[in-house]
Amino acid sequence: MNKSRFQIAKPDIIRFFDELPSRIHRTSDIAGHLVKQRDFWRLSRDTSSRKFIKLLIETGRLKEIIFPFPPPYKREVRYVWGTASIYEVMQSIKPDCYFSYYTAVKFHGLTEQLPKTTYLTVEQFNSSISSGEMTQTSIDRAFQGKPRVSTNIAETKDFRVCIVQGRNTDRLGVIEQTVIPDAGPLRLTNLERTLIDITVRPIYAGGVFEVAKAFDLAKEKLSVNALTAMLKKLKYTYPYHQAIGFYLERAGYKSSLVDLLKKLPKDFDFYLAHKMGATDYVKDWRLYVPKGF
Repeated sequence: MNKSRFQIAKPDIIRFFDELPSRIHRTSDIAGHLVKQRDFWRLSRDTSSRKFIKLLIETGRLKEIIFPFPPPYKREVRYVWGTASIYEVMQSIKPDCYFSYYTAVKFHGLTEQLPKTTYLTVEQFNSSISSGEMTQTSIDRAFQGKPRVSTNIAETKDFRVCIVQGRNTDRLGVIEQTVIPDAGPLRLTNLERTLIDITVRPIYAGGVFEVAKAFDLAKEKLSVNALTAMLKKLKYTYPYHQAIGFYLERAGYKSSLVDLLKKLPKDFDFYLAHKMGATDYVKDWRLYVPKGF
């Protein structure tokens, strides 16, 4: 009976979903539509949202996408009506999340690789900047250890997506841009913010060699003035300007642009990445880099 009523209402149901502004839905979205339209579609009361979704999938128009994030994180399910890029679907996982790190590098055309992991940043509302006193000993200790990495990763045969908890920046440098043909706009970090982020956490960008390549490929479109201003707004405790200046100089940027970073205080020795093993010391930047880099 349920199926026959559904078949009778099927043209109206398809028209309804075709006319919705979004092609991407949560289970609760579809359940809400069912509640509001049940009488008009003349579906029986025992047609649950689960049954209704199953019938929609059987029409061939609705596709289920599962993001199997491991405990203690929450498994996410999305439904796509018609077609949508996987990036549009991923963007719906968390409110106000945005594409970052290696994924933003790819979207900006700053890599010759094909990153296997998609990175999404979710800002923590109550995070704050550390006010602890920085010493050379504390810097050395921190960077001799392994970097912290997110374990909030959902992986299937079709994709691998990593959710990174970021500190609250009020989405500084986040833009909306169409980067996928025939798809809607995506939220991502702009060029300057992307290069800052991957300097801070190169492990999310394929490592320091990929970061160096990104700076090289960005040479014709990067505003070093805007990057420097943004870096100051981010108010990092660690002197990441030393690493950024090194990357700029290594990529052959004009000395007048490199000097924007070089004139900033260099009170401590710093590191290009965590746990590098054998290193060389770049005196001009007071920076340890991988040996031979």
